[in-house]
Amino acid sequence: MALSYTQHTLDKLEALIKTLGFKLRYEKGNFKTGSCVLEKDRIVIVNKFSNLESKINSLADLLQRSETDENLLDEKQKAFLYILKQTKIEF
Repeated sequence: MALSYTQHTLDKLEALIKTLGFKLRYEKGNFKTGSCVLEKDRIVIVNKFSNLESKINSLADLLQRSETDENLLDEKQKAFLYILKQTKIEF
């Protein structure tokens, strides 16, 4: 299944990241992937000048690679995360 590149998808990804205990910030930067993760402080910084597709791909890739505590998520978020982990992200 492919991700739809809409504001709604971005909002769902942002909510998922925040529920998992990360702080999400949009700032200017020169990131090769469109985002930067400070693991120790659990902060995700996304390049605010990236387009919608790049923001969604960056956050989806982060969620695919990270260890997640599914006990923090409600049923809809668990289902969305499961679908997300089955999706191939292309930059």
